[in-house]
Amino acid sequence: MLWIQAAGEKMKSMVAVLGLSKFGRSLAEELAAGGAEVMVVDNNDVVVNQMSDKVTHAIVADLTDVEAIKSLGLGNMDVVVVAMSMNLEASIMSIMVAREDGAKKVIAKAKNDRMEEILLRIGADDVIQPEKEYGQRIAKTLTVSNFVEFFEITENLAIVELKPKASWVGKNLKELRLRNRFGVNVLCIKKDGKLSSDIDPDESLKEDQDLLILVDRTNLRQVVE
Repeated sequence: MLWIQAAGEKMKSMVAVLGLSKFGRSLAEELAAGGAEVMVVDNNDVVVNQMSDKVTHAIVADLTDVEAIKSLGLGNMDVVVVAMSMNLEASIMSIMVAREDGAKKVIAKAKNDRMEEILLRIGADDVIQPEKEYGQRIAKTLTVSNFVEFFEITENLAIVELKPKASWVGKNLKELRLRNRFGVNVLCIKKDGKLSSDIDPDESLKEDQDLLILVDRTNLRQVVE
């Protein structure tokens, strides 16, 4: 959770999320769950209504209309997140107005390097490319020696086949506490080239036994390194 200090007291940060794509919705929900005061804005009234009970303010507005953006009061925000990577015009307008109104920090989402360069030039403090960054993380993960296969199931979950780390060999699943440490569920163990779901948590792992695990992708690198 983000905090700002005022008059000797801790105050919740105020964040505006402009654009309710899957990324924008997920970000807004996480921020609100963490205690921030969140305002979400989109031109789709259906999506805005779906978010109305999850955030502090949910507003329907045309983010290509300068006057509509100015009416949002972005200058009162600690952070403005411009999450419309598929709409360059709306992203540019929103960043420019947020800057003119005095928003403390402006973060934008881009779909490619060229868009990132443009958004930085017009005033974004930081630009993110979630798809590119995730791809880079997975690419690095693929080079890890104990990694065998990766299957993305949802945005958050993946099934991974990997060889046990050297530090795991000779220990059983109870001792390793993979679920508690990494949020990992061991689905199967490959024995003699065949996957088996008949898992004995007291049986020590062997070097030649691959594991098939279900893991939150945010924990993936900790598990495979």
